[in-house]
Amino acid sequence: MEVKDIEVGLLDVAEHEQRFDYEGPEMDDLVASVRRDGVLEPLIVRPVGERFVVVNGHRRRVAAERAGLAVVPCKIQSGDAGLARRVAFVTNMFRKDPTAVELAVAIGKAVEGGDADVEELASGLHRSVDWVKRQLAMLEWPEDVLQQIHAGRISVAAAANLAAVTDDQYRRFLVENAVNNGATARTTAAWLQAFEAMLPAPEAVQEPPVEGGAVAPGMVPQTPCFCCGIAHRVDELSHVPICTRCIGPVRRLGSG
Repeated sequence: MEVKDIEVGLLDVAEHEQRFDYEGPEMDDLVASVRRDGVLEPLIVRPVGERFVVVNGHRRRVAAERAGLAVVPCKIQSGDAGLARRVAFVTNMFRKDPTAVELAVAIGKAVEGGDADVEELASGLHRSVDWVKRQLAMLEWPEDVLQQIHAGRISVAAAANLAAVTDDQYRRFLVENAVNNGATARTTAAWLQAFEAMLPAPEAVQEPPVEGGAVAPGMVPQTPCFCCGIAHRVDELSHVPICTRCIGPVRRLGSG
């Protein structure tokens, strides 16, 4: 490929860019290196009209811009856009370990852009088809959960349970607690179970009456309230997780 110096201002970001990490010590080191020695490895770009789209080298482009360079060396790639996307996908995924969110985004872009289907990605990444589908499903998770995964503050397994909490305010509360206390997947699974127990039961399907007599209503089990001790129907009670150390004081408070 032809190599030439191109003005930084003429370089645009590719639509399939997967790199999010433009901050932090590694980026600072790259900027310092570029400021001292320049861009040693040419970027790969493809021409679009009078401008150029970066296929590979997004972090070097940002570093050059921050270092105040006017031009950077670039290899000009010929060929179709599909080839450019495939080159970018491979180089971005294997040059540096991506975060779980970056990998999911890259897989989603590859599928969306028509570069590869689920089966091809599973084969190329040496993973199962179900694994690839789980990465695609992750892209539908709430933004507050994805942010904490990307920042490395919570594991994917623990976050999967939090992503299933549909109440936005309560989920944000749980996410904050998970981050602050280092919650495991087992812990967040218990939180999810408690949340689901608080949800109202789905309304029964209305069926036409059965001929031949009335049907006796079903019995609803009862259990005593933890605080007042009075028996109530279970559908009239709410589920509040309480640890063993707090059971006594809470009960005494309720009975007083």
